[in-house]
Amino acid sequence: MSSGTFSSPLFVRRAAYIVQEIASPADAIDFLNEWPEDRRDRIYEAALGACFDAYNGRKPASAARKAVFRFAKQVAILEDATSAMQWLAACMSGSGKAQV
Repeated sequence: MSSGTFSSPLFVRRAAYIVQEIASPADAIDFLNEWPEDRRDRIYEAALGACFDAYNGRKPASAARKAVFRFAKQVAILEDATSAMQWLAACMSGSGKAQV
């Protein structure tokens, strides 16, 4: 089994202020398995299948990335990579200590 990684990560919105990075078929499988069952459709199933195929070495990681991209775009959770990276950089620049 070889999961590989995507050439560039995808960023998806999990909630109003939560953005998740998906950088590999394994990340995508974890994300898709948590997707609500009542919102699963053919595009979801195709994305999950492509991710399992890439994880098991039957398809390239690029095919899984493309399928997850299409799914995320269809359900309107795809985040712009530039915006997501700026947000992550801002979060990581702090010391993590509360300021008083």
